[in-house]
Amino acid sequence: MSESKPQDLYRETVFLPTTSFPMRGNLPRREPEILAGWDGEKLDARLFEQAKGRDVFMLHDGPPYANGHLHIGHALNKILKDVINRAHRMAGYGIHYVPGWDCHGLPIEWKIEEEYRKRGQDKDSVPVLQFRAECRAYAQKWLDTQAAEFRRLGVQAEWANRYATMDFSSEAAIAGEIGKFLLNGLLYRGLRPVMWSPVEKTALAEAEIEYRDHESTAIHVAFPFVTDPTPARALEDVAAVIWTTTPWTIPANRAIAYGSDITYAVVRVDGVSENATLEPEAKVLVAEDLIAPFCEAAGITAHHVLYTLPGSALEGAICAHPLRGQGYDFDVPLLPGAHVTTEAGTGLVHTAPAHGEDDFNLGRAYGLEITELVMDDGRYADYVPLFAGGHVFKAAEPVCQALLEAMQRAVAGGTAPCGLVARAVLVHSYPHSWRSRAPIIYRATPQWFIRMDGEGHLRDRALAALEKVTFVPAQARNRLTSMVAGRPDWCISRQRAWGVPIAVFVEKRTGEVLRDKDVMERVVTAFRAEGADAWYSSPAARFLGEGRNPDDYEQVFDIVDVWFESGSTHAFVLGHGDMPFPADLYLEGSDQHRGWFQSSLLESVGTRGIAPYKALVTNGFVLDEQGRKMSKSLGNVIAPQDVNDSLGADILRLWVMNSDTNEDLRIGKEILKQQGELYRRLRNTLRWLLGALDGFTEAERVPYAELPELERWVLHRMTELGGLVARAVETHEWVGVYPALHGFCAADLSAFYFDVRKDTIYCDGPHSLKRRAARTVLDHLHRNLCAWLAPVLVFTAEEAWLARPGNTESVHLQAFEDLPTEWNDPELGERWAMLRAVRRVITTEIETARRDGLVKSSLQAALELPLSEAEAARFAGVDWAELSIVSQADVSVVAGSGSIYLGEDEAQEGTPHGIPTISVATGHKCARCWKVLEEVGRDATHPELCLRCVDVVQGKA
Repeated sequence: MSESKPQDLYRETVFLPTTSFPMRGNLPRREPEILAGWDGEKLDARLFEQAKGRDVFMLHDGPPYANGHLHIGHALNKILKDVINRAHRMAGYGIHYVPGWDCHGLPIEWKIEEEYRKRGQDKDSVPVLQFRAECRAYAQKWLDTQAAEFRRLGVQAEWANRYATMDFSSEAAIAGEIGKFLLNGLLYRGLRPVMWSPVEKTALAEAEIEYRDHESTAIHVAFPFVTDPTPARALEDVAAVIWTTTPWTIPANRAIAYGSDITYAVVRVDGVSENATLEPEAKVLVAEDLIAPFCEAAGITAHHVLYTLPGSALEGAICAHPLRGQGYDFDVPLLPGAHVTTEAGTGLVHTAPAHGEDDFNLGRAYGLEITELVMDDGRYADYVPLFAGGHVFKAAEPVCQALLEAMQRAVAGGTAPCGLVARAVLVHSYPHSWRSRAPIIYRATPQWFIRMDGEGHLRDRALAALEKVTFVPAQARNRLTSMVAGRPDWCISRQRAWGVPIAVFVEKRTGEVLRDKDVMERVVTAFRAEGADAWYSSPAARFLGEGRNPDDYEQVFDIVDVWFESGSTHAFVLGHGDMPFPADLYLEGSDQHRGWFQSSLLESVGTRGIAPYKALVTNGFVLDEQGRKMSKSLGNVIAPQDVNDSLGADILRLWVMNSDTNEDLRIGKEILKQQGELYRRLRNTLRWLLGALDGFTEAERVPYAELPELERWVLHRMTELGGLVARAVETHEWVGVYPALHGFCAADLSAFYFDVRKDTIYCDGPHSLKRRAARTVLDHLHRNLCAWLAPVLVFTAEEAWLARPGNTESVHLQAFEDLPTEWNDPELGERWAMLRAVRRVITTEIETARRDGLVKSSLQAALELPLSEAEAARFAGVDWAELSIVSQADVSVVAGSGSIYLGEDEAQEGTPHGIPTISVATGHKCARCWKVLEEVGRDATHPELCLRCVDVVQGKA
């Protein structure tokens, strides 16, 4: 043949991809521009209009706290919600997503008080309405900040219609919900122990507690028996020994609990160590199973057991308080308690009814005094003997000293042991306030409660309601149901100022709460017009109405628990207009089983008889790359704002949906870098699609029946992906969906289908059936991939959608396509799974030939593919040169050979045939398509081209 012309001569005849969609996303710059574009075209308003007339999918937003910038947990949760909402919209549902904020409560009060402290100002000197106004302004500032940050993440919502618990209408609704509990009899005021923060001077909810290691003083204390009910006088001159890690509760001790089925022993001390407080011949009572650890703790080196007796024999026994004669002259009865075990201590449990739930229940059952010895700031009251004015967290030393002196007096007087037996330091997990990070105490105070049992049967009804709720993941059901089953009455009162007051009155003469519907209606009406400030600025007569003397009533100024507030949000968001009740879905972190999920359930069941949600989805917490909690001190905090500015919100959104959100997630620079690489592959897929579709028109479209097998396989795979998305929409189970979509783009498309079809797309003529078929499938791929990716890559999908000529409306106004059922062909899918497996074997051999220097590229290769007769029949009609991207392929059927590519049910027995072999293709390289073929040079007009390319260049194809 004549000398080859330069390959550039034919460059313009090759249909190379052309698109305005750039390779680099430049997301930190492009995303704000796209957001501004959406604002300009009023996309939110168009989406609102689109929802009219559709079945509504309602995801009710759990309100974040309006205090500070968003953290990565906020981003995770809001992105998950946004993906679910967007997917439902594209599946044909109407979406009314109303974002909300929790604006009342202690953290905001603390921030305002910090400012006071900096100025040397006394908070108590500030009028309450001024203080509340400052709290309101602070919350509004952060609400606006967080709203802007959520929007920057690409979250779509009815921002102009947002709710906040501090809105006047919300405060009125919350007061109305309190009124419902008041009127149905479930709200009551009682004295019982609650978790109390001495630092914050308020009761705390379980959801406001975190457990941290704490160093406590653990003591063994002897209580001498003064009444011995045993026939043999086994308890004469004996002391019952208790063990406690809260020495500060010793002044509040009113009983000792025992286990009726536990065997106890009267132990006589025979020898002691140097520092022991007990003396030889002392007699003490402990559980038989705990004698050894007790003796070790008490420094007892020798002992023997005088008596053993069942716990039931202790009924009627009475001890003296170890500080008797110093203001503690009451009896300490021994009482049976189901909570007593022999797991630790002595088997005899110190009981202070004012400072523990089990203690309180036992005390209430036996009519014990519920003392009020500890003030709201953690100090002993002025009337507490020996310890008046001291702080409970500093009480271990004075209490131990008083008990040691009592023991010394007992030893000196030759009486039964009385006082300190042993002390030690114990490091253990202890409840702390998650706000102040300070330890809390259990303290009995008059509080407002919602009754869980008895009248109203709230617990039973809540558990019954949960049976109808769907949980994702399914195992979360056990957690919430066990928490509801085991929780105490709901303490809803807080001793603070910034919140919705429990707007009720108590009659001073009787102590009874006023349950009057008209009074509550006046309260709600006032709050709706003026906010909850009306409770502080108006005289009581405004609410009590005519016929009642305000002097006869106590006006309650405790505010309601913020968990009650957020649990009431369904009341002022759902059930109005197009907002259905109950919600289809609540979605929050796993900690909300003891928080918002539970408070919403109890509030709704208590006022409406049903759960406010049909399904609950739980996400895990976010940890760093090493699995540690994020902390400024560790320097491992990843802020969503920083990710937006450096990588883009779409990268953060992709990280969320590529993670197993049912479990705890990890994030860090390396993980985000990996997400950036995954994003790049998805973007490249979209870019290649757009480029290869340049100039596509409907006239090119090929009917399904005329499509080549490979194109039909791609459409089959699309139905599988579409089914995956559709199932996730209906079940809310999104874990694994987007990794599967990425795998489809990276493995099925970019690494396989695009690779195989590049020659057809670039080099076949415009009228080629194969090229038209491929571009038909590429059109389907572009439209469906943009739609499937739109809920997650909200900015990139928009950019890729609008980069297609003719697309002028946002991708977020589009719907998921209903893919034809005829596209789904499992048999075809199975066939191509086998063909791709064979191709992988061939590709391995080509790579080996390339490494060995036999060929430089696959198009320089010729393939020899041996097959068994069964394989040849199964793989009939396959163009192996095209599929393997080689220039020449020859299939040799090895008669009688065994199959190596078929499953056992299809395989042919016999000696296995050989593997594929690669050789150098014979002929000449086409200057246009680069295939090496014998036919190159046969056309004198274009001797550098193969015959296919000659036809294309001459306009015949």
